[in-house]
Amino acid sequence: MMAPRYREEQAFRQWWIWLLILAAAALQWWGFYQQIVLGEAWGSNPAPDWMMIALWLGVGIGLPFFFWYMRLVVTVSEESIDIHYRPLIRRRIPVAEIDVAEARRYSPLSEYGGWGIRRLSTNKAYNVSGNRAVQFLLADGSRVLVGSQRADDLALAIAAAMESQQRRRPESVGSTAGDT
Repeated sequence: MMAPRYREEQAFRQWWIWLLILAAAALQWWGFYQQIVLGEAWGSNPAPDWMMIALWLGVGIGLPFFFWYMRLVVTVSEESIDIHYRPLIRRRIPVAEIDVAEARRYSPLSEYGGWGIRRLSTNKAYNVSGNRAVQFLLADGSRVLVGSQRADDLALAIAAAMESQQRRRPESVGSTAGDT
């Protein structure tokens, strides 16, 4: 197996996202400590202990771990662009299906409503942070935007894969001797 032409791994690194996640987790840890460890009801209408444990596991432990583990991994090979939004989705786009790929600046909030996995009509976006990306126009008319911290390098790798694909395509056969 050949080494990929390009590989990039990105994680959520916006401080404000982490502040929100850690604040929610800290609140759950506090509630867990007060109600489960100290045995004092937390709030004026406390949840049952089993629910408090479930919330602590889901929000206090699970949510920060999930965001820490989540990554956007983009790999370009001779045959395809692989997008793995770990642990949520994998998408493989054959190079032969890409008509145009270009690096560009974009506005995640105004164009796609934020970061993550976004879909607007026939447009799809996979992004984690920043405002640089490579947008593909596919043969079926749909568009795919992939956020990148090295958008120019990603676009060059895709262009090289597209060029390599075109060189490997068999030439169309002209008329044969039996044609008139």
